[in-house]
Amino acid sequence: MIIDIKETKDVKQEDIIAIYRANHWSSAEKPELLYQALLNSHSFITAWDSGRLIGLGNALSDGYLVVYYPHLIVHPDYQGRGVGKMILAKFQEKYNSFHQQILVADGKAIDFYSKCGFEPAGQTQSMWIYKGNDH
Repeated sequence: MIIDIKETKDVKQEDIIAIYRANHWSSAEKPELLYQALLNSHSFITAWDSGRLIGLGNALSDGYLVVYYPHLIVHPDYQGRGVGKMILAKFQEKYNSFHQQILVADGKAIDFYSKCGFEPAGQTQSMWIYKGNDH
């Protein structure tokens, strides 16, 4: 398995939706909006195995001080193989010097992000208005 991690906007909508559906993420139910949101992110990183999209992540940023990572998703067939860590490493090439790097994690993602250097943000509590049903 040779994984290629790159920043690209050359991704088919159906390939993206397949990963979201495989992970049962509710945003797959809004395919066009999800596709546009990812392609219009400050950064969009993809992971490939022999031409197959196997993971992706996006970043929203002011371009100077703060970056927020809304999505990091890996196809279930490739989870636990370091793909997510490779995507985060690619983001670090771009955002390592930023004052704040922010994300929201739940479930087993909390352990993953902790191993990647993220920690709870003081006494803050994540809050949202969420239209999905997968949390």
